[in-house]
Amino acid sequence: MPDTESKIAALRQAAASSPEYADIAPLFVAVYDYIRNREDQTGIRIDISAVNSCERTGNGFPLITAAELSVEREILNVFLLGAIRVLQQQGREGEQELERITAALSSGEIDPQEMLPAILERRRGPLDEASARLGVPAPLLEYILEIPLKTALEQCAAKILVGAFPDWQESVCPVCGARPGMAELAGDEGRRQLCCSACFYSWQFKRLKCPSCGCEDIKTRDLRKGGGEVPLEVEDLLTIHLDLLASREGFERGK
Repeated sequence: MPDTESKIAALRQAAASSPEYADIAPLFVAVYDYIRNREDQTGIRIDISAVNSCERTGNGFPLITAAELSVEREILNVFLLGAIRVLQQQGREGEQELERITAALSSGEIDPQEMLPAILERRRGPLDEASARLGVPAPLLEYILEIPLKTALEQCAAKILVGAFPDWQESVCPVCGARPGMAELAGDEGRRQLCCSACFYSWQFKRLKCPSCGCEDIKTRDLRKGGGEVPLEVEDLLTIHLDLLASREGFERGK
């Protein structure tokens, strides 16, 4: 699993070599640059030491559930406020919304400890209620909260061997239960691997079926044609325009 440094390098290389990436890459570089050397300072702890992985995944449930999450709120708030400052420094739209989220975190008006398990379990209620109360877009609030959550999930997933779940047949990640963001074909037989959109763990899946909707098309990289030096999660970020095009055709990205 690529480290933060390699993701930054791949994004910078993409921005330098392809003008179409020059607008979107700097934002992601800034976010990853903030995460770098802070991977263990999110305030989120994931403990799977007591989990019977064979039993849980054998029954079709992901390894990590909300029960395995614990949060040190003060540390998490420091991390979140720092991430918001990075977004503000990028000069993107949404300055007022970012200020509202900053104020709500600082005052305790919103409780990340309540929303993080909901995001992990894909329960929209707490997130939608908080965003409506603050008058901010739910996707923006979710993106900010996902920065530390995904960092913690990735740190946990990085310790799990590839191929650790050979009998996993579900369309969601066997580690954290999130939907895949990308797929790739590798080897002479074109074996299909899915990459989780949250913890970035990869697992093997049926080649001709979309894990989100059952159709035969999904955003896929073919390693047999090269390009394997770019981390798959970076490839996902750089091809966000494909998600936008798909949304216009009525398709929805899995999460």
